Amino acid sequence: MVESVPNEATEKDISALNDALKDERMGAVTRIVNGIPGAEVALFLESLPGDKRQAVWDVVDESTQGEVLVSLHDEVRDNLIERMDTEQLVEVTKDLDLDDMADIIVDLPEEASSQLILSMDKSSRDLLNQVLSYDEDSAGGLMNPDVLTVRSDVSIEVVMRYMQFRDSIPEPIGDLFVVGRKGHYKGRVHLETMLVSDPKTMIKDIMNEDAPAILDKTPASEVAQDFEHNDWISAPVVDDKNILIGRITIDDIVDVIRDEAERSVMRMAGLNEEGDMFAPILTSSKRRAVWLGINLLTVLLAAFAIGFYEASIQQVVALGVLMPVVASMGGIAGSQTLTLMIRGMATGQVGSGNIKDLLSRELMIGIINSFIWAVVVAGIIVLWFQDYDLGLVIAMALAINLVAGALAGVLVPVLLRRMSIDPAIAGGVVLTTVTDLVGFVSFLSLGTWMLVN
Repeated sequence: MVESVPNEATEKDISALNDALKDERMGAVTRIVNGIPGAEVALFLESLPGDKRQAVWDVVDESTQGEVLVSLHDEVRDNLIERMDTEQLVEVTKDLDLDDMADIIVDLPEEASSQLILSMDKSSRDLLNQVLSYDEDSAGGLMNPDVLTVRSDVSIEVVMRYMQFRDSIPEPIGDLFVVGRKGHYKGRVHLETMLVSDPKTMIKDIMNEDAPAILDKTPASEVAQDFEHNDWISAPVVDDKNILIGRITIDDIVDVIRDEAERSVMRMAGLNEEGDMFAPILTSSKRRAVWLGINLLTVLLAAFAIGFYEASIQQVVALGVLMPVVASMGGIAGSQTLTLMIRGMATGQVGSGNIKDLLSRELMIGIINSFIWAVVVAGIIVLWFQDYDLGLVIAMALAINLVAGALAGVLVPVLLRRMSIDPAIAGGVVLTTVTDLVGFVSFLSLGTWMLVN
């Protein structure tokens, strides 16, 4: 039997935690919560309603609470912070890494943040202010200014002695970064290379001078792509004068990727602000009402278009029965393309250089699918209604809407981005409006022309 990896939350742990909480066995809750990593505790807290969340939070060890707070969604974190006094907040956050402290200090009450800053030595305070001066979604906002540097004119032996004399080494260690006398970035040294080389070897002989650094203003999404493409564990961050000011590690990038993935999924449903599954009902209702209102306007627009064909629908009832088929097929085809486009934009695979090629590709896919499914649906309709003209009408309308859906799936996100509107938020609504209108109007217009006397 394979044993669980120590200090990792498993599905069994979460199930046991839920059972213990349900039975009010707080001793068991305490043992389980304090035996798993802070990030896993945060995940569990986010899955609980407010009263149970607070009960679990009260038994989390203070030495772990800072790590848990950093891992929580802002909305959940704010709710817990509101119930903590200043002294407690300072105590649980004072030992955090500087990059984590920068993430959380802006959410602390003014008194707590002031006391936390005063408890730090001057050098740490200056480094924290440096991180806080950057946008949180930039390389500067992600970096940890606590970085281990070496000079190129010393030997491996000297570097090893220097590391042994230090009180601590930043984790994860990753690579060592080489700087000049004035702090200019010169390259990096792989730790593995240093460990297997002769101790007398000079750093300049084993460092990689071609290894790039990340500019402090680089957006977090681009930083994540750089890590992915280069298989980095850590990377140096420099300012516009090439001065090494910090480093970004893979754990920071995992957070960026996770946050971006969650944000994209939530935006597709217009829920980008809803970080707490158990936020107050009225608060969530207000947020969702806006999205529902926008959707209502698009539906009314489609209904208004259908209203022009009321007489035709009354004469040929089958038109009313079959309208959703055309609109739905076009909507699905468009959604497939839209999803690929939004993903491509997020990963940097879609840009001005390949829009025409993508448009041509999706147009051909739309034409092929329109032919296949127009024939299939027309055959079904002829067998169902025994009406060849009705089959031809729906075949033509379906072909038109499938092609329109494919084109809209490419063009809608491109146009929205040029208008500085997030395609992940508005793309679905705009696409649905386009395919509904094209589907209804094409089907009813063709039906009126070919079927209505």
